[in-house]
Amino acid sequence: MELWFTEYHTKDSRFSMKIKKPVASLESEFQRIDVFDSYDFGRVLVIDGFVMLTERDEFIYHEMITHVPMAVNPEIKDVLVIGAGDGGVVRELTRYNSIKRIDMVEIDKLVVDVCKEYMPQTACKFDDPRVNLFFEDGLKFVAKKDNVYDLIIVDSTDPIGPGESLFTKEFYENCFKALKSSGIMVNQHESPYYPEDALAMQNAHRRIRSTFPISLVYQAHIPTYPSGHFLFGFASKGLDPIADLSTSWDSLGLETKYYNTDLHKGCFALPNYVKELLKNA
Repeated sequence: MELWFTEYHTKDSRFSMKIKKPVASLESEFQRIDVFDSYDFGRVLVIDGFVMLTERDEFIYHEMITHVPMAVNPEIKDVLVIGAGDGGVVRELTRYNSIKRIDMVEIDKLVVDVCKEYMPQTACKFDDPRVNLFFEDGLKFVAKKDNVYDLIIVDSTDPIGPGESLFTKEFYENCFKALKSSGIMVNQHESPYYPEDALAMQNAHRRIRSTFPISLVYQAHIPTYPSGHFLFGFASKGLDPIADLSTSWDSLGLETKYYNTDLHKGCFALPNYVKELLKNA
């Protein structure tokens, strides 16, 4: 008997992968969490039926959401991560000796517990002494902060369920207030391809653009995300992600599998259909 996992990208489009074996299936007060081993993508984390990450391609997402802002401002010392219960963002951030504090806010402790047990590839740096874990609502947490962080990374689920509040104008305004004068916010910005995802992307971009003086979008190819075409948002109080790209990042000698500074410059060059969507947001 063959086992297959299927994620519906739209009611008429779906993505399937063959499963070797189920590993874990749990229900928290917020969502359902599943882990299974697949043939082509290794171990897979699924939340509420949506693929969050796979061993095979998680490096793309985590490198692109982390190293892009870090290469723009090498002086970043205080970082807030919202969501990111799988630990991949924290893993990438801890590679920078210059960072002094990483506050991570995840609403669902079970996600972190499951990933510590079953996803050691990403959940391997939670014990770094610079990491402080808070299990609470990210919207409420950031609302209490003022001029505290150099960088905020919003690694949320899609704008439904527990992740919905992390796509509101109130949340982005609170992030703006929580950042220092040279602060940067980076967020997962959804896929631009399918109409429903594209609308969520436009809504997020419109709200961020009305809050931050600099608001740009960049892209990456992530095979297991809807359509494979995925966007990130870069917002800041003053730093430009291309003009202010630091010349010192390469000298750090960080080994990456996807990100490099040539790609950094190119990833902000968007296809016309995405430019049109952003223009009409």
